[in-house]
Amino acid sequence: MSDTSFISRGSVTRRSVLGAALAAGAAMPFAGAAGPAWAGPAAVAPAATRLTLPAPTGPHPVGTARLHLVDRSRPDDIAGSGHFRELMATVWYPARDVRRYPVAPWMPAGALRAFLADVGFSDLAPLGPLTAGHVGAPVRRTGRRLPVVVFSHGAHSHQGDHTVLVQELASHGYAVVTVAHQYDTYTEFPDGRIATPLDDRRAPTLPGDFAADLRFVLDCVERLAAGHNPDVDRRELPPGLLGSLDPRRIGAFGWSKGGTATACAMLADERIRAGLSLDGPMRMNPPLAGDLDRPFMMMSAVFTRATDPAAAAFWSHLRGWRLDIRAQGAAHISYGDNEALFPQVAKLSGWSAQQLQDVIGTLDPDQAVKIQQAYPLAFFDEHLRRCRGHLLDGPSPAFPAVTFLP
Repeated sequence: MSDTSFISRGSVTRRSVLGAALAAGAAMPFAGAAGPAWAGPAAVAPAATRLTLPAPTGPHPVGTARLHLVDRSRPDDIAGSGHFRELMATVWYPARDVRRYPVAPWMPAGALRAFLADVGFSDLAPLGPLTAGHVGAPVRRTGRRLPVVVFSHGAHSHQGDHTVLVQELASHGYAVVTVAHQYDTYTEFPDGRIATPLDDRRAPTLPGDFAADLRFVLDCVERLAAGHNPDVDRRELPPGLLGSLDPRRIGAFGWSKGGTATACAMLADERIRAGLSLDGPMRMNPPLAGDLDRPFMMMSAVFTRATDPAAAAFWSHLRGWRLDIRAQGAAHISYGDNEALFPQVAKLSGWSAQQLQDVIGTLDPDQAVKIQQAYPLAFFDEHLRRCRGHLLDGPSPAFPAVTFLP
């Protein structure tokens, strides 16, 4: 199966519109936005319009660190003889002290510049959102190790496209590792090389390839847990990161193709105790060959079991705890950062309400952000921390758009 089956004309159009808004920010007066109380002076944006992300709701400030990883068990035929699968990953975690540490951008500057060039804005300096993550901040240690969640992005996307959800989990005490799947993403390597999506059938960009990346990242998580630095450049890690992760409490989630990859990785690797798909197509190649007896949750939008046979077939193979919810009016991008970013794009561009709905669906954007902050947290809390709440029991008056699919 080609990765192009996961890319729609609509997704390309949305990416182009978002690129236009990011580029427009370079020439407009700064609108300003309130950040978290702990952000400090480092979070102040330059004097231009910058799209913003909502602050996480958890009790802890957030730290972040990038890792340069090489999987020497997987030769890279695209890069040439002697090369192996190369990935960038980012760890997000609850931090102890963030005031002296700079805020991480939504995308590395070189990757964002490449993204803008791909959608026709190569002459403007990029000005993307800032995150709540502080680069290199020390890890908050409490005597118990942090549960870990790994994230897989969608086709032709990037590892920051679900930062709202990622930093929400980190602010509530999780270590989250996001993966940049080489040849199907925009990212930047420490030596300055810029990676962009590659349209080449030889490139390892199928869901199974993404799943292999996730499994390798789990190996790196185990190395971090054992006190070893998996970064191939041996760059210094944030204080307290080594030995802080709990390899016995690992979950995974992904959006679109990344959701399918999450399911593939869970089927192949029992280290993943709970999995979450954000509107994954569940089109697997090779086809599903077994049942999954660990907890799995689907947050559906376009790829529902009623309309997508692959999603229905996958559901029938779930033998453990399972849940399928859908937010009424949700579009394919509704469980990610675009729900926070596109309303700002609409304001900058003077869109009508209908024009905005044509891009992000009819689900209220503020409600969409709250849904993606609340439901994944409740899922991982229940299945990685054994902290059972009631949000996943049935419809909630706090989230009237969310329906529980039988």
